[in-house]
Amino acid sequence: MTDTVPNSKTIKGRTGDWEIVMGLEIHAQVASKAKLFSGAAVGFGAGPNEQVSLVDAGFPGMLPTLNKHCVEQAVKTGLGLRAQINKRSQFDRKNYFYPDLPTGYQISQLYYPIVGEGVVEVEAEDGSFFNVGIERLHLEQDAGKLIHDLSPTESYVDLNRAGTALMEIVSRPDLRTPEEAVAYVKKIRTILIYLGTCDGDMEKGNLRADVNVSVCRAGNYEKFKASGDFSFLGTRCEIKNVNSFRFISQAIQYEARRQIEILEDGGSITQETRLYDPTAGETRSMRSKEEAQDYRYFPDPDLLPLDLEEAWIAEIKASLPELPDDKRKRLMDQYGLSQYDAIVLISEQAKADYFEAAAKGRDAKLVSNWVTNEISARLAADHKDFSENPLPAAHVAQLVELIETNVISSKIAKEVFDHVWNGEGSPAEVVEKHGLKQVTDTGAIEKAVDEIIAANPDKAAAVAEKPQALGWFVGQVMKATGGKANPAAVNDILKAKLGL
Repeated sequence: MTDTVPNSKTIKGRTGDWEIVMGLEIHAQVASKAKLFSGAAVGFGAGPNEQVSLVDAGFPGMLPTLNKHCVEQAVKTGLGLRAQINKRSQFDRKNYFYPDLPTGYQISQLYYPIVGEGVVEVEAEDGSFFNVGIERLHLEQDAGKLIHDLSPTESYVDLNRAGTALMEIVSRPDLRTPEEAVAYVKKIRTILIYLGTCDGDMEKGNLRADVNVSVCRAGNYEKFKASGDFSFLGTRCEIKNVNSFRFISQAIQYEARRQIEILEDGGSITQETRLYDPTAGETRSMRSKEEAQDYRYFPDPDLLPLDLEEAWIAEIKASLPELPDDKRKRLMDQYGLSQYDAIVLISEQAKADYFEAAAKGRDAKLVSNWVTNEISARLAADHKDFSENPLPAAHVAQLVELIETNVISSKIAKEVFDHVWNGEGSPAEVVEKHGLKQVTDTGAIEKAVDEIIAANPDKAAAVAEKPQALGWFVGQVMKATGGKANPAAVNDILKAKLGL
C-alpha cells in the first residue's frame, strides 16, 4: 500500500513519488419553486410522481418554457464566482437512454454555457489561501430517480426530480489534495448559500460533486501548468455523485491509491465512471467513460438561444449580498478579529449575522469566542445548524457586558451561560436569581486571604522560594468565596500579603 502524507501534494509509492490532480464538477440544485422548463413544483418530501408536469414526463407535443428565475439564479452565481457572464448561451440536447429520463435526452448546455471562466479563493486548513479556476457553469435539468428496494423483481420510477434546475460548476484541475478538494466544495457551498441560489443541503442531494481523480509522477503537474499539455497528467476517473465532505476525502484517497498501485504493477488506468461505496470505503466501476460524440449533442430545436441584456446583468450584480470574502475582510478591519476568527464566523451566514448583532458596543473578540466556541459546540451536540440557535444575540451581548463590567468573572460566566441556555432567562436575571455576582469587595477578599495564610504558614513561607505556588492560594481563596471573588483582586492581595 502507498502512504499519503496529510496535506502533502505527493504520495510515496513503491517506485517513487506521485501527485494527485483533481477537478470537480459540483451539481447544485437551483433554489426555485418551479422546474427549469415547466411549472411543476420543486420540493423535498412529496409523494412519488406528485410533482410532475406533462413536460417532465416527456409527453409528445409538450414544449419546454424556460424559467427566468433559474436563469437569474445562474447569473447571480456566476457573478458570485467572479466569473464571465456570457450574454449569449444555448441549450443542447444530450441524448442517452435511461428509464428515469422519459424524453430520452437531457437538456443541458455544452457548447455555449451561461457562465464562463472565473476564480474562487479558498481558505486552506492552515490559514493560507489558494485559487481554484472555474472553467464554466451551465444550466441543465435533473433526471428522475430509480428505486430498486421496493420489489425483488421490479424497479420503480419517481419523476419528481425530473426537470429540476441544476447548475453544474466545473473547476479547472487545480486541486491537489483531498483537503483542498473538501475546502473548495465547502467554499462553493458557502458562496451559494450566501447568494441564496442553492440551499446547499447535501443530505437531500441538493449539492453533490463528481470528483475527477488522476495521478502523475512527481514534477509532472508543474510541467502541465507551464505548458497546458494534458499529456503530463494521468488518465482520470470520475467518481459520481459524492454527497458529503467526508466521503469526498475518503473517495479521493482510495481512488488515488488504487490508480498508483495499478500503475506501479505495470498496468494502465481505464478512463471510466466510478461510484464510491462508503460502507466498503472503496470506489467501484460503474461504466466506461463515453466520449462526447456518443451523446449526439445538438442545439435543442424547441429553445431559442438565450440572449441577456447588459442592463439586466448589472441589475442582478447590484442586488448581490455581501459575499464571504468581502465579509471576512470587513470583520477583520471593523472588529479587529484575527483571520482565523473571521473565517470561522463567515463559514455560516447565520453565524456571522448573529456575531454582528451581539458585538454592537461590546468586546468583539470576547463575543466571537462565545459565538464560535460555546454556542457552536452546544448546537453541534444537538445536531443543529447555527440558523436554529435558540439564544437571542442580546443575551450574548449582555453576558459579555457583565464580564466587561466585572459583575461576573469569565469562570462564573460559563455557569451563567448554562442556566441561560437551559431557558432560565437573560444573563442578568440568572445572575440575580442564583446570586452569582462577583465579589469585588477587597475587604471580604482580604479576610479570606488572611484566614487561608494563617491556616497554612508553611506554604506561605515557601511561596517566596517557589512563586508558582501562589496558584494554590488563588484556588483556595476562590473555593472559600464560592468562585465569586474577582481573580485579579485575589492575585493582587495575595502578592501583597506574601511579599511577591
